[in-house]
Amino acid sequence: MAKIAILGFGTVGSGVLEVCRCNAAAIARRAGQPVEVKYILDVRDFSATPDAALFVRDLDTILADPEVTVVVETIGGTRFAYPYVRRCLESGRSVCTSNKEMVATYGAELLALARQHDVAFLFEASVGGGTPIITPMHQCLAANHIHAVQGIVNGTTNFMLTKMKAEGMGFDAALKIAQELGYAETKDPGDDVDGRDAGRKIAILGSLACGRHLYPENIPTRGIRDVTAADMKAAASLGCAVKLIAWYQEGPQGPAAGVEPMLVPEGNQLAGVNDVFNAVLMQGDMLGDVVFYGKGAGKLPTASAVVADVVDALKNGVRIHDSLFWAPSERRPGLLADPMCCARYLRVQGLGGAMLAQLAGAGATLVFEDSAENTAAVLTPPLDAAATDALVQKAALLGGRAALVLKRLAE
Repeated sequence: MAKIAILGFGTVGSGVLEVCRCNAAAIARRAGQPVEVKYILDVRDFSATPDAALFVRDLDTILADPEVTVVVETIGGTRFAYPYVRRCLESGRSVCTSNKEMVATYGAELLALARQHDVAFLFEASVGGGTPIITPMHQCLAANHIHAVQGIVNGTTNFMLTKMKAEGMGFDAALKIAQELGYAETKDPGDDVDGRDAGRKIAILGSLACGRHLYPENIPTRGIRDVTAADMKAAASLGCAVKLIAWYQEGPQGPAAGVEPMLVPEGNQLAGVNDVFNAVLMQGDMLGDVVFYGKGAGKLPTASAVVADVVDALKNGVRIHDSLFWAPSERRPGLLADPMCCARYLRVQGLGGAMLAQLAGAGATLVFEDSAENTAAVLTPPLDAAATDALVQKAALLGGRAALVLKRLAE
């Protein structure tokens, strides 16, 4: 029998215990042995619960028990999780985690540490929740060179944008509903709505695609706070939806990545991904396009991905890192360059529609003009990042304030 420990007994951690018990027979069959939770590490008081005997408050208790071979980390963040995971790997125990912030920040280091100690460091649940993305990427697509990734990887913002499109509401109203339903944090929803959550996820996928560590702080990230009901209506008039897209692309200057709201044409497979669902489109040199779709969060979907990693660790251990691995890279200041050249939706306050269209150049299309708000929006011809910045600066010199710039994805 395999004995495991869970670090952190929040939503995902409690889900791991539930999955291990509800599907014990299937897990035992696939792992080749029964899997039992022996310890749960949490500083809170669970003495009144039926599982009180499982709880400990000191990691040393777990590390002193040779029966524990796999540790599940669901604490979140890096302050405690990172040193705990290091100690577990150094002790010769495999670690399975759903912690996207830790993987995005320390992934290369922890993968190397796991390989050094002949154990596994697995993190399927860190991107896509219960939807398999990472394992197919490094196993099923191992014969492909992944040169581009585009995805909707944050269910909270996708739910909000879906409400804004369907019901014509603004950002604040959509956020309030997301908070009431438990999709967004009540105190500080910034990780979701400002794009940081998606930035960590694309850092992980980009690192795996290019084979070296991409740090989240180098990835330009914008959220959806500036998207208005008028923008959603304008996008619909262009046959597009507005989606928060996390992207990775091999550019002429090396790997590039970003997170930003974009115009997604209805013909693009990502346009129809609504509510809390996630979807990731990968482009391989041999296979072409492949899409992974499913729920990106939730207690049991995420926990099921963590437990699947536990099974994989028990069966395959360090051999997994033959394909699930990326090399360390030097931390550098600044943001990655953006290689995209595409049409841009530009909304400006303070300039008339005719002037804005003229400023955007030949091929620009006036999308809407609101004389009461002194606001207009155009769809530009294809521009790269430098040309877009120059256009925004010209508008500013004429008294215009650029409130929003959205790239338009290809069909």
